[in-house]
Amino acid sequence: MTLDFSQYTLGYDIPALPGMKVEDVQTPALIVELDAFDHNLLKMRDEIAKYGVRHRAHCKMHKSAEIAKLQMEQGHACGVCCQKVSEAEALARTGITDIMVSNEVCDPYKIDRLAQLPKLGARILVCTDNLPNIAALSEAAVKHGTELEVLVELDCGGSRCGVADSAAVLELATAIIKAPNLRFAGIQSYQGAAQHAYEYADRKALLDTAITITKDAVDLLESKEIHCDIVGGGGTGSYPFEAASGVFNELQCGSYLFMDADYRRVKDKDGQYLPAFEHALFLLTSIMSTDIDGQAVCDAGLKAHSIDSGPPEVFERPDLQSLDYSDEHGVLKDPQNTLKINDKIKLVPGHCDPTCNLHDWYVGVRGGVVETLWHVTARGKFY
Repeated sequence: MTLDFSQYTLGYDIPALPGMKVEDVQTPALIVELDAFDHNLLKMRDEIAKYGVRHRAHCKMHKSAEIAKLQMEQGHACGVCCQKVSEAEALARTGITDIMVSNEVCDPYKIDRLAQLPKLGARILVCTDNLPNIAALSEAAVKHGTELEVLVELDCGGSRCGVADSAAVLELATAIIKAPNLRFAGIQSYQGAAQHAYEYADRKALLDTAITITKDAVDLLESKEIHCDIVGGGGTGSYPFEAASGVFNELQCGSYLFMDADYRRVKDKDGQYLPAFEHALFLLTSIMSTDIDGQAVCDAGLKAHSIDSGPPEVFERPDLQSLDYSDEHGVLKDPQNTLKINDKIKLVPGHCDPTCNLHDWYVGVRGGVVETLWHVTARGKFY
């Protein structure tokens, strides 16, 4: 889709226009370096193909329909994941036709909205971990004359959502099969705690356990002649384990596309920092004050990025260091007083997902020039 940028006012509606130099982008703004983005997109495509599994790209990270479509068209993703009904609706309204809510949906109004989404022409999948929820999903699907595909979520070590063991998976799968207007789709088994286990040995131990738990559940279902179309899970920090397991057939990686500072702390078996993927997402910020010797203040505060996984790193400037952040300001250590008023620097967010949810636009840059802008379609859609 080609946007008509004439309807937007620069600096009010939108941070940049195609053709602008990056130095002129209104800050703070999310910059996507398109060469790195393209590399990451195609690298994951090739990784998935190597293992012979499917990739269902997780859109909770970027929340953008344009990016999701690129992941499907160029990255060969079979579909997308999101976490909330409103996210799924935002994506379905743009024509995306294979959407999994990789989460439980329990509120009656949300279930009712979820059950209407197939009317937009989309295949809709959702997770569950209890019998009353299955009954509620079925009732809503019957009401609207639609079909929902349902996966049983298995707690494979994350201690969050999901049933505790294989017997419970079997009980819920059987209930889904019997429920009107529901279709049993498989097992959701995501080990979130493993994604940011920095040391390879620690990560491997968590994933070995998760894979064993998942295999036991799949084997039990198969023994009862219940087939799982999807055995899903995996993420940027763990996907090689699930992909090579022979158990999982669908991966749900998301952050690989942008790569934040925290994921750069995750090491592979050789002690390298996830070398396959490059930083593609940056928070462009302007220097607004240098009055204090040895420090500078930028215009990227807490309203522009999340620091739940630590402060951002200053990209390719080891001489600069993040010190402190308040609502509208970021304080940087600049021992040599190199920064001047209106200088622009690039910050690597500590955690990309919540950072992206704070912005309306991504500014796609190639060779220092704005090439395109993408809308954060589901920004604020956490219902």
